[in-house]
Amino acid sequence: MISQVLITVLYLIFAFVVTLLLIKWWISIAKKNKLQGKDMNKYKKPLVAEAGGIAVVLAIVFTLFLYIFFKTFVLKTETHFVEVFALIVTLLLACFIGFIDDILGWKKGIRGWKRILMTIPIAIPLMVINAGHSTMSVPFLGSVDFGLVYPLVIVLVGIIGATNGFNLLAGYNGLEAGLGIVIFATLGAIAFFGGNVWLALIAGIIIFSLLGFLIFNQYPAKIFPGDSLTYSIGALIAVFAILGNMEKAAFLLFIPFIIEGILKARSKFKAENFGKPNKDGSLEVPYKKTYSLTHASILFLKKVKKKAYEKDVVRLLLIIELIIAVLIMASYV
Repeated sequence: MISQVLITVLYLIFAFVVTLLLIKWWISIAKKNKLQGKDMNKYKKPLVAEAGGIAVVLAIVFTLFLYIFFKTFVLKTETHFVEVFALIVTLLLACFIGFIDDILGWKKGIRGWKRILMTIPIAIPLMVINAGHSTMSVPFLGSVDFGLVYPLVIVLVGIIGATNGFNLLAGYNGLEAGLGIVIFATLGAIAFFGGNVWLALIAGIIIFSLLGFLIFNQYPAKIFPGDSLTYSIGALIAVFAILGNMEKAAFLLFIPFIIEGILKARSKFKAENFGKPNKDGSLEVPYKKTYSLTHASILFLKKVKKKAYEKDVVRLLLIIELIIAVLIMASYV
């Protein structure tokens, strides 16, 4: 038991340290190649290294390979290898497609429907292994076996929706990584108490990689996540929901992103999340109407504190996600 705990701790430390090293390396690469974006919530709009998700994803993948190596040569077992490899391929596809979006989005711009089409391949790994359980509990109908509809339609829609949905609520220092940490801490705990210890371990690896990224992404950010990370996190949330039979929990955790999508739809997905920065660092709403939860947060904070700062907006949204997470966990205890 003690050895298992120590090995788990080593996985988490490895993920954290590798993330730190890769991020430092990527920041220098991004600066040299001018892969930088403006920090729009700062008055002077400083340039910050973009597409930091590459470092996080590579760190997660390297740690998962270490996990597979240990299980193969030390524990002499291959349990859940198909699921883990499908998760890795899904993660790499999401990161690759997100990175393409990062690069092309800067220069040409990619329309919303094209982004959705680009994310379809991300669902293929889980579809071909028939991941998850086709029997689901449906309100008013009870338990329903969807058969082939589950892998061919529900899995596809779930991964596309989560991948693109998580990308909607972004653009503030530390927000994406912070939300990801809360979500995977919740899904990891549910997986652990549900007997899916291997999935809980992967959740821990993801969390520690995001913590390493957060050190550089927290206010004032030295690196941005880019779509390479937001796509990856969104896809992983769907993967966890499917492999761990946690669709309900994942859906509830996704409520802020669903609301964000509804608000964005009011602007036909043309409005940005950013605030309008003042010289003192405070933010104003950029539009007459509210097109994002970040805008609603700014308005709320201005009423409560008279001024809204980027840090405050991020904290408020994280608190909302934490409250949802606590309520979900309470239902599982």
